[in-house]
Amino acid sequence: MVIFMKKLLTVISLVLAVSSLVALSACSQQNPSASQTPDSQTSQASTKPVTVGSKDFTENLIVAEIYAQALESNGIQVSRKFNIGSSIVHTALINKEIDLYPEYTGTGLLSILKHEPVTDPKKVYDIVKEEYKKQFNLVWLDYSPANDSQGLVISKAASDQYGIKTISDLQKNADKIRFASQGEFDQRDDGIPALTKTYGQFKFKSSAIYDNSLKYKILTDDKADVAVAYTTEGQLVDPKFVVLEDDKHVWPPYNLAPVVSQSVLSANPKIETVLNKVSTLIDSKTIIALNAKVDVEKQEYKTVAADFFKSIESKVKAA
Repeated sequence: MVIFMKKLLTVISLVLAVSSLVALSACSQQNPSASQTPDSQTSQASTKPVTVGSKDFTENLIVAEIYAQALESNGIQVSRKFNIGSSIVHTALINKEIDLYPEYTGTGLLSILKHEPVTDPKKVYDIVKEEYKKQFNLVWLDYSPANDSQGLVISKAASDQYGIKTISDLQKNADKIRFASQGEFDQRDDGIPALTKTYGQFKFKSSAIYDNSLKYKILTDDKADVAVAYTTEGQLVDPKFVVLEDDKHVWPPYNLAPVVSQSVLSANPKIETVLNKVSTLIDSKTIIALNAKVDVEKQEYKTVAADFFKSIESKVKAA
């Protein structure tokens, strides 16, 4: 009888032990994070692919692809979500549909923050950096020298003939100049009204409205001398065209910089080191040349970005 009771107690003990193991296993499956240390959770987050986004135009596509290749070269997994409309890309970042994308300081200042115009590049950057962190928990990394701002382009022939290098020079010689307008520029607050307020009246010899896509042909065909442009357009690689210096600073700067989710940056701190190095290597002249390869020479933006990244890869390796 005693032997029987010992065997019975042994069986009961075994059953209870197995039950406890099953219960522990179930709890572990229901809450897998319970057995993970904070370090292991961070490690998992840092191995998750970083989603690089872009807007839907040539320059932003090229720069986003350069960012993506730079991160991949430094061991960071990347997924791409490109060609997002300019009006919704900021929302995509906030909604965690993407983790970072190339943005412009002037766009952040005026379109997102609805701030009054500021023309000093450092001040604009400081404002957007502080407010994005405060309002959206987003981080602006270092901005590049590349500045895709509003501008005026003049034919080299007219620039040389009349000695016009700046917008002040243009205003003084406006009566000799044929202006290729885009119509709306004459009325927009940041168009002729802003120029007039800062530089004085522009009494052009003539002013005719042309489609924006035709402006460089119009200048080349000598049907006009000056047109409205953005300062990093690919066609500006042609020495026949000169961008006038905005010497009285009417227009805010639009310097390129990566904007990154704070949570993603915390999990992948190497992103900051890598992309800050990339930004130092992208100036306006570089962007114009890259845009020209796509918009003028009709190369694929991925090929253009890859070729450029190869030329800078050794300089953007993280320590």
